Amino acid sequence: MLERFYKQAVESVASSFIKDVTILNMVEAICRCNANKAPIRFLMSCLLAKICNSSVDIRKPYTEIEGEDAYSGRFYDETYIEPFIHKYALPCNPTTAYLTPAFRNIDRLLTPDLVLVGRPREVYTNTLLLLDKVHSSLLAPETLLTEILRLLLVIKAEDKQRMEQLLAELKPADTLPLSVEEIVTLLRQHLACKHSSRLPVLIVAAAYQTVKDCVSEVNKPLEAHNAADKQTGAIGDIEIVLSDDNKLVTCYEMKDKRILKTDIDIALQKLSEQTSKIDNYIFITTDVIDAEVEEYAKSLYEKMGVEFAILDCIGFIKHFLHFFHRYRGAFLSNYQEMVIAEPTSAVPQPLKEAFLALRRVAEGDRR
Repeated sequence: MLERFYKQAVESVASSFIKDVTILNMVEAICRCNANKAPIRFLMSCLLAKICNSSVDIRKPYTEIEGEDAYSGRFYDETYIEPFIHKYALPCNPTTAYLTPAFRNIDRLLTPDLVLVGRPREVYTNTLLLLDKVHSSLLAPETLLTEILRLLLVIKAEDKQRMEQLLAELKPADTLPLSVEEIVTLLRQHLACKHSSRLPVLIVAAAYQTVKDCVSEVNKPLEAHNAADKQTGAIGDIEIVLSDDNKLVTCYEMKDKRILKTDIDIALQKLSEQTSKIDNYIFITTDVIDAEVEEYAKSLYEKMGVEFAILDCIGFIKHFLHFFHRYRGAFLSNYQEMVIAEPTSAVPQPLKEAFLALRRVAEGDRR
């Protein structure tokens, strides 16, 4: 069924399936919202459920809601929508919408007067209005689902075209790479952009990928940006293992806020539940480092046999790039590849484009 709607969207990608301009604007606002893409998958799962079973009330995508016409939207989201969007690399969240705060644990009818807590407010308002229009038979679920797919295809093509243009404007690979200080400035500018909380993870991961053959250590594959440690079984945001035997030796935890004693205590609890001991647990922060908390971290080595440290993100990568000076160009390439490859739920499209634009300016200033 999804394949059929997708084929229709591909064949009519240039013209909308919805003629009502007001409704079309609502759908487009949801699909083009870079700050929050959860409502796209939420809508798609509800629509698919309604198409599969016309007797359900599309406004009841939770089995906790009373009535025989309720259904599990999460089931449709994870069973059908998720593999479908991965297959066609559609620009929406790679993980379920039902674990995002606004769509978690709802037990009442989703009517337009319901206030869903999340930002931007408009996308949630539009989502509820569209559900209501489908329920009222003012809009066919098949039409709305096909229109969402069409818009996602349009957005995907637009994103691809902009990225190709920005990549084409960068300097050739065989030119002199940026200096360490120029790269650090570039990273600092990128971190200053909106929605950049994932970037410190990519910076450290790119560093390890760059020198893995030199240090015989490498980072394990990164978990999803919004995945909880309890779900993944990970100790930190980045886990470093020995290349030869896969032994975990170092964990990094990234914070875009000040590190507190409670953060260290939570890390201690996680480590106490592990059967094997690691060498280092390192916090990377983009905020200031409190001297008292830093001393507390240092004091744990004698008790635990594990070194705890709190490092400034920029300071960390600056020292790394000077230490591995000949690999600075490779690092920048690895970081760029990781930024581009990240799902837009972790690194929004404007943030990807911002990096390429900032790099183009940095390289242009040296001409």
